[in-house]
Amino acid sequence: MESVDQSILEAFDTMWGLYPEPVMLVHACRDVLAVNQRAEELGINAGIKCFSLYPNDRICPGCLGNKMLQTGQATRKGAFTKQGRYVDGYWIPVKGVEKVFVHFGNDITEFVKPELLAE
Repeated sequence: MESVDQSILEAFDTMWGLYPEPVMLVHACRDVLAVNQRAEELGINAGIKCFSLYPNDRICPGCLGNKMLQTGQATRKGAFTKQGRYVDGYWIPVKGVEKVFVHFGNDITEFVKPELLAE
């Protein structure tokens, strides 16, 4: 598994530790380097490949991690889950740390007007 400096892990915990949705610190190879408290409560732990949560054996089709890594810019994508929930997903680079990003999604189902989501 990839690793990062302890100060990065501490900064992740300080910033995201109590965020109410699950948040992961992820390496470009998709190793989960750290998770916040909510992720732990849901049984998500560091040391896994992020895509194993879905379960996949490779990067998820909707993942924007590679795009974010190529551009160095945060990316965002909304999607419906299999359970019919709407999740607003983010991939955010970590300033000054190559090949590492923060990934999370906010369940915003109760705030979304279905007519605005028609494709």
